[in-house]
Amino acid sequence: MTIVDILFLLAAIASVVGAVQVVSQRNPVYSALGLIASLVSMAIIFLLLHAPFLAVIQVAVYAGAIVVLFLFVIMLLNLKPEDLGKDPDPPVRRRVALGSLALFILLGINLARAGLGAQPFAEEQVDPTYGSTAAVGEALMTGYVLPFEVTSILVIVAIVGAVVMAKRKL
Repeated sequence: MTIVDILFLLAAIASVVGAVQVVSQRNPVYSALGLIASLVSMAIIFLLLHAPFLAVIQVAVYAGAIVVLFLFVIMLLNLKPEDLGKDPDPPVRRRVALGSLALFILLGINLARAGLGAQPFAEEQVDPTYGSTAAVGEALMTGYVLPFEVTSILVIVAIVGAVVMAKRKL
């Protein structure tokens, strides 16, 4: 096992642990922190797969902007512990845990079965600049400039609409 394999394994485990944290926490702030951990771990995996543009976008857009929006909504709602509801009964938790374990075992069996007869991938010749930040930027600003600009206008309209709706409530 190389150092890259070990880093990949550690990042994958951290991503799964963060994802479990997202769905298992009652407190939405802790859930959002688990989401950040999961997204940053995925960015590390993208870096290990030689996809630096996707790694930067993963951190900047998802871990940065989207999670900040989640936290703003959580703070805006001002949830109190009694608003979060009560914990499910222990029998319900056991059934959910058993169902999750069964699903995990079935997934493992199917992955093992699919991997037994698999042939290794052949190395393909890919242009070294493919997927680089410069190549993506060039594609966005030449062939896809109209959809890119329409998307930015839609985002600005959504932000203005959210501000107008929030101002009415104050």
